[in-house]
Amino acid sequence: MAKGNVVANSLLERASLASLDQKLALAKRCSHEGVMAGAKAAIVATVATAIPTLASVKMLPWARTNLNPTAQALIISTVAGAAYFIVADKTILASARKNSFKNA
Repeated sequence: MAKGNVVANSLLERASLASLDQKLALAKRCSHEGVMAGAKAAIVATVATAIPTLASVKMLPWARTNLNPTAQALIISTVAGAAYFIVADKTILASARKNSFKNA
C-alpha cells in the first residue's frame, strides 16, 4: 500500500515539475519579447528625441546657453529609458494576459 502511494506521489511530482518547467519557459519567452520590444522602442525614442534636442541647441539661443552637453544627454537618455520600461512592461503584461487566457 505504501509503495503504491510513493509511485503516485512521484508521478504527481513529475507532472508538477513538467508543468513548472513549461511555465518557466513561457515566462522566459514573455520577458524576452518584452526586452526586445523595449529595446526597439528605446532606439526609436532616442532618435526621435536626439534630433530635436540637438537641433534646438544649434538654432535657439536659449537652448544654446542653458543646455550643456550633460543636460542634452540627460534629456535623451531619460526619454529612451522611459520608452524602454513602458513598452517592455506593456508587452510582458499583454503576453502574460494572452497566455493566461490560452491556458484557462
